[in-house]
Amino acid sequence: MAGSTYGTGPALIGITTELEPARWSDWVREAALLPVSYLRAIERARAVPVLVPPSIRAAVPVHVERLDGLVIAGGADLDPGLYGEQPHERTGPPQPYRDGFELTLLRAAIDADLPFLAIGRGMQALNLVREGSLIQHLPDAVGGDAHAPASGWTGRHRVQFSPSSTLGRILGEQAEVPTRHHQAVKRLGRGLAAVGWSEDQVVEAVELQGHRFGVGVQWHPEEGDDPRLFEALVRAASDDRH
Repeated sequence: MAGSTYGTGPALIGITTELEPARWSDWVREAALLPVSYLRAIERARAVPVLVPPSIRAAVPVHVERLDGLVIAGGADLDPGLYGEQPHERTGPPQPYRDGFELTLLRAAIDADLPFLAIGRGMQALNLVREGSLIQHLPDAVGGDAHAPASGWTGRHRVQFSPSSTLGRILGEQAEVPTRHHQAVKRLGRGLAAVGWSEDQVVEAVELQGHRFGVGVQWHPEEGDDPRLFEALVRAASDDRH
């Protein structure tokens, strides 16, 4: 089974990152970027965050072997060519290096039964790995911008959960969540169960059936103050370490 071989200390949770040009001090360099809110959420759940930037695919088995759990973080739009569509005018430019690495990482995590939480873009990547497709621009489908109120801003809306689902047991029948996304699930991927919906019936959460902890959420729990989802991931990641 995948997981850290370093004893019974805190679980090691990998978090995927962007690769983007960045400026700090007098440096301008390509950098592995991640909002610090992800790191703090994992630390509050009493685990150790480990940044996992896009890398060569040969690195994937090493990550899966040594990590106890995984967060597939949010970020830029996935390439519509991955699900057989031309890009919408509001779809962002493709990032083939990150797309290829994270899809490979997700497949390996699934095969290894490694606990994972896929957030925002991460949930969309999970859906593509399972041969699903995406709504490229939600306002075209739902007639409003409640899921992403303005560029760079996080809104809030309510999500209803299936009471028999893992998320239903963690969060209850409903929760108000931080939201910032303009894409979502269209055709649900094989082996995934939709377990959370917004009021306009957009799929907000999925679970991979038969997996130890394979959860995807369309909102951004790292931007909120509810620790339960990260705590559940860390519990699952710690189960075989004690």
